[in-house]
Amino acid sequence: MIASVRGKVAAVSPDGAVIEVGGVGLAVQCSPHTLADLRVGQEARLATSLVVREDSLTLYGFADDEAKQLFELLQTATGVGPRLAQAVLAVHTPEVVRRAIGAADTSTLTQVPGIGKKGAERLVLELRDKIGALPGSGSSLIAGGAVWHDQVRQALVGLGWHEKQADQAVAAVAEQLDGQTVPPVPVLLKQAIRMLGTIR
Repeated sequence: MIASVRGKVAAVSPDGAVIEVGGVGLAVQCSPHTLADLRVGQEARLATSLVVREDSLTLYGFADDEAKQLFELLQTATGVGPRLAQAVLAVHTPEVVRRAIGAADTSTLTQVPGIGKKGAERLVLELRDKIGALPGSGSSLIAGGAVWHDQVRQALVGLGWHEKQADQAVAAVAEQLDGQTVPPVPVLLKQAIRMLGTIR
């Protein structure tokens, strides 16, 4: 496993770069966000993820470890390979992706070419619990006060429940909290969905 590379940037192309490491030029596939910070002739460090296939070895590079972790996490979802995971990071920053999955914001996810409504819903269902463990997610998903009410309500409607059902579930979750510290939106959403099992 090649976790990272550091060396002089030998070349930059629309979809990747060549990094010279110990006299060897490594071809690294990168998103536009990562390529924008690379300059030929300058030294660079990229967090990397090696994808092994029967007929190829492809090294994907990222500006930081956060983007790399999200790239690898996205591939744990059904139907998501390295190309689609990289496309997600080409369209959105890691922070936007985490927020979208955590708040079940399928409209943001469907902005990525190759991800339709069903694909976005699958990403939310399969990854929202895992996404909460990433750095920077937690309570930062909540802008304060009762903002979580709207986020959870919109997420439930986006997942197919009626507005009335969503309102009932949000009210039930709020009643349970009753002055306690408000947990992250993904946790609240999970609680609401659990309650909807008896409402739907």
